[in-house]
Amino acid sequence: MTNTAGDTASGPRLFEPARLGPLPLPNRLVMAPMTRNRAAADGTPQPVMATYYAQRASAGLIIAEASTPNPVGQTYPNITALHSDAHVAGWRQVTDAVRAAGGRMFVQVQHGGRIGHPDTSGLTPVAPSAVPLPGMIFTPGGHQPSVTPREMTPAEIRSTVADFAAAARRAVDAGFEGVEVHGANGYLLHQFLAKGTNRRTDAYGGSAAGRIRFVVEVVRAVADAIDAERVGLRISPGLTVNGIDEGGETETNSVYAALIDALAGAGLAYLHIVYADPDQPLFRTLREAWPGALIANPGLPGVTTDDVTRRGGRLLAAGADLIAFGRPFLANPDLVARLRLGAPLNPVRDEGLMYVGGEAGYTDYPALTEVSAGHPVPIG
Repeated sequence: MTNTAGDTASGPRLFEPARLGPLPLPNRLVMAPMTRNRAAADGTPQPVMATYYAQRASAGLIIAEASTPNPVGQTYPNITALHSDAHVAGWRQVTDAVRAAGGRMFVQVQHGGRIGHPDTSGLTPVAPSAVPLPGMIFTPGGHQPSVTPREMTPAEIRSTVADFAAAARRAVDAGFEGVEVHGANGYLLHQFLAKGTNRRTDAYGGSAAGRIRFVVEVVRAVADAIDAERVGLRISPGLTVNGIDEGGETETNSVYAALIDALAGAGLAYLHIVYADPDQPLFRTLREAWPGALIANPGLPGVTTDDVTRRGGRLLAAGADLIAFGRPFLANPDLVARLRLGAPLNPVRDEGLMYVGGEAGYTDYPALTEVSAGHPVPIG
């Protein structure tokens, strides 16, 4: 499945049409899920979010920010959710706006696990084992020391699997084309995969087969709930964010090989790899083992037209089918048009505005308003 063409040949492939199961995509550029903290305190999406996502509807696919499947899964203040009728209604405003603008959306479903706090959710976080998040965590009262989570009982594991499936059904009711299960970045599913956070001795711990079990059960339950062709899985092999310790390269390779083997025949819409690097052997191994569509999310040294085009082109040449970008879409609502034109990109203007709510740093990034002699001119 690997295309060995160079960067020059694969750059234009970013703009080629593609498919995810039955869903046609106009290009191969995916807006990655990004936490933006613009929901109400109860997790209900707000009208400003409809504006934000509709501005970016030219993406081949938008994967909306992480939404929690149950109250105890909440990570930070003002995070979206998918466990009430109000959440469905709020998200419906967003999906309607994006569809009216010609776009397509999946939504990411994420349980924080140990990344949570009683001052945020009103509940003690739960996790595979009673291993606290190192350091501080942001709460409505500011940064506070993290708390030790409760180890999940087998009954809680089963109920959480059911909560993911219920959230997926709500996502479809809210107008999303599909759901991405978040198994990356140090949240609950990643905590089960990682040796440092999963110290269980029952069927959900120990060997690679045990540590992948919860993730496999969640993904299969979601696929059963809404159809496998509507389901993606996001993973971040080797990523140490949020205090994750997978136990070293050998453990990482073993766990993800077992995970891909267990899910390769499930008929999922895609596998989404975070910080994908075409020069890393594990990326090439996973690409070879995964039979379906692969979304690659590269780490970028900067937000420039050259960075985005070059990194995306290299990953397409290495076998990725779609390329997901975060900050380039955050700062450039018309990213697809800018890349087609070779136009300069807006930088992220103020990182202090990324997670504070409101329109500033959210819906006020300028789009190109005119093209004169082949040179795009931004507003603002």
